[in-house]
Amino acid sequence: MEFVGHSLEKIKSLISKGVKILNPFSVDIGEEVNIDLISSSGVIIYPGCRIYGSKTVISSNTKLGTEGPVTVVDCRIGKSVELKGGFFFNSVFLEKAVAGYGSHVREGCIFEEEASCAHCCGLKHTILFPFVTLGSLINFCDCLIAGGTSRRNHSEVGSSYVHFNFTPHGDKATPSLFGDVPRGVMLSEPPIFLGGQGGAVGPVRVGYGNVIAAGSIIRNDYIEENKLIIGKGHSGKVIEFKRNSYSDLRRIVANNLIYLSNLVALREWYRHIRREFVFREEFGEYIYNGLLEIVELALKERLTRLRQLSENLRAEKKEELELKDGVSKLEDYLDPTDDDSQPLREEFKREVISFLQSGFSYIDTIKRLPEKVKRTGTLWLQGVMMHYLSKVQEHLPSFNFMAKVKF
Repeated sequence: MEFVGHSLEKIKSLISKGVKILNPFSVDIGEEVNIDLISSSGVIIYPGCRIYGSKTVISSNTKLGTEGPVTVVDCRIGKSVELKGGFFFNSVFLEKAVAGYGSHVREGCIFEEEASCAHCCGLKHTILFPFVTLGSLINFCDCLIAGGTSRRNHSEVGSSYVHFNFTPHGDKATPSLFGDVPRGVMLSEPPIFLGGQGGAVGPVRVGYGNVIAAGSIIRNDYIEENKLIIGKGHSGKVIEFKRNSYSDLRRIVANNLIYLSNLVALREWYRHIRREFVFREEFGEYIYNGLLEIVELALKERLTRLRQLSENLRAEKKEELELKDGVSKLEDYLDPTDDDSQPLREEFKREVISFLQSGFSYIDTIKRLPEKVKRTGTLWLQGVMMHYLSKVQEHLPSFNFMAKVKF
């Protein structure tokens, strides 16, 4: 078999070290790809796949293209991941994550362990906690969803669900939070179910255990838990539309800031807890760095979108002026180096390390933690959130969003 050009030379090297490439002449690998970051153990690349990006990592037992061609660009892929068909850009996929045919996963996504989506799903800046499952024909951008305890008891988004993340005012200050980080990472909360052929007009927050009835479009927060929520359709009418007039500005800003505080908490979780486990894995350093990069990208995106919203405002009311002036301060407190929850963090971390040293996986460790220990970890992460929000509140007193924070 003759190989010519940089792509085929790389393919030849991959085959030589044990990667299974079913039709080498149908596969393209970019010159910038570091083939040393593609595992020699159990990786299968099906016909029609394209692999690009200097950051791309492909771990053991990964399958690319089982249902159709796959394009991967700058993705960090953990072990036993299956990307069945579609386009995947600047995202992270942890162990046993699955994406079906026709997936369109753009920048800023994280699929944690065993998270999955079926065919024809569009995602960007979306974080799926372990076991979360998306059906088919879904648009789910600018979201974080947690909940559930296993593959049999997981949060799920029904087919043909849409998260509406763009407004008539031209902004995307619309991130929605289904569950939260401090409780979600403990893998103990009841799942959230978003019924098929429904949608959410971001930004909204939905509590654990809630079921959104199929066909419902939700436009408000449902923070109470374990409720069946049946959306109400609009009444037929025509009213005046005032561009750049936000009738619900306080709730919108509050939800954006609460989302930001959850991202800060998630970054701390990755820094102090995830790191210990990810570094044990093949290419662990690269995957860990990818996780942090995605969270930083998400923080930057949310700040940018909130700044754009502030620029849209007419600046006729006190709170609008306050946001225009205060939005520049939101970035100053993103690194919680002086919060008083650090003793809780160290107490929790000691318990986690004891399981780590016994050889348990990340999922097994978190599930084995006693409830008292999990509570300590949750209080630590809630403290991280409250530290950020209390600092920001000083610059946005009219919004009084601290009253909207409920754990």
